[in-house]
Amino acid sequence: MSFNDLGLSKPVLAVLAEQGYSTPTPIQQQAIPAVMAGRDVMAAAQTGTGKTAGFTLPMLELLKGGERASSNHVRALILTPTRELAAQVAESVATYGRDSKLSSAVVFGGVGINPQMMKLRKGVDILIATPGRLLDLYQQKAVKFNDLEILVLDEADRMLDMGFIHDIKRILKLLPPKRQNLLFSATFSDEIRALAKGLVNNPVEVSVAPPNTTAERVEQSLYGVEQSQKTALLCQLLRARGTPQALVFTRTKHGANRLVRQLEANSFLAAAIHGNKSQGARTKALDDFKKGRVNVLVATDIAARGIDIDLLPLVVNYDLPNVSEDYVHRIGRTARAGASGHALSLVSPEEVKQLRGIEKLIDQKIERLEAEGFIPVDLVRGRPAPAKQQQNRGGGGGGGRGRDSTQRGRDGGRSQGSGRNR
Repeated sequence: MSFNDLGLSKPVLAVLAEQGYSTPTPIQQQAIPAVMAGRDVMAAAQTGTGKTAGFTLPMLELLKGGERASSNHVRALILTPTRELAAQVAESVATYGRDSKLSSAVVFGGVGINPQMMKLRKGVDILIATPGRLLDLYQQKAVKFNDLEILVLDEADRMLDMGFIHDIKRILKLLPPKRQNLLFSATFSDEIRALAKGLVNNPVEVSVAPPNTTAERVEQSLYGVEQSQKTALLCQLLRARGTPQALVFTRTKHGANRLVRQLEANSFLAAAIHGNKSQGARTKALDDFKKGRVNVLVATDIAARGIDIDLLPLVVNYDLPNVSEDYVHRIGRTARAGASGHALSLVSPEEVKQLRGIEKLIDQKIERLEAEGFIPVDLVRGRPAPAKQQQNRGGGGGGGRGRDSTQRGRDGGRSQGSGRNR
């Protein structure tokens, strides 16, 4: 199947061809016809599967034939959980809708509200927004929903995780009952289905992967290591792999800042992105990373959900997440759009409980590796390996990987650095 088979107009097809896209992904094959038919849609898809185009392309087709938005009104509303994802979706709308003559805007917190109010004054066909800032704008009478035709909840599961449920319910009460509803989520959890009951009407359900599965093309492995040794091991692994760029996850904002300082002290070009950073600083860090001015981007989960970077070969879990599902979202930053990628985790004795939860969720045992010069941690009992085991690491049974794993890292880094990754 090609995009030509989905009923898209010639201008949209031309833009897709320019972007190098000829074959729709599974989520696009199923979602685009349903949306263009005017149906409500519930779609379960992991990040990196092309879901943004799955609702953006048909939305543009549906809106282009109608009357343009009047003052302060919007015709389509896309709600996202984070500023970064909002900016990413807005970029896709602008790219795919380049020749449609439809207007669009993106609004989120952390920046001045007045320019956003001025943009909305003329009316906007497609508005991309985070829930909090949208409610602020509504309270200031800067946005009206009388003419709303389409509502999209993007990454609905993350919005619930981040505590936006009450904001979402407030927004839903403001919208006209007759509208098309599109709900996109990584999984159809009980909470998502409860939300959907009051949102979608006789929806088409689309699911392109079993719930909570990880990307098949992501090679996953981990190193058991003491917490105090993580930074030294990370530096060694980055140098050995020769990977041009890496996205590294920490559990806390302070941990992200501290790790950036340590990486810079070891001659890496690094930047942090988290909730305490201003929107300008977050945007600059992400832009520097995309353009190669920064080699290592250190992020927390909330800030990183909207990060979409082409050809990202490596994701590192410096700290394991407390919520197992966040592991799936993290490693989904690599191996996107048909490319391959690698996810490494540095696991301390204190994180054995989180590791067990992750492996239960993904229904697989993550490959254990050892690094030369670092004492391995017993991830069964959650403490350093017995002295006898440390002395005999060169033996069989999967333990003797010190020198071999370093060499494998060098080879793997070269081969994966050329391929990869939205």
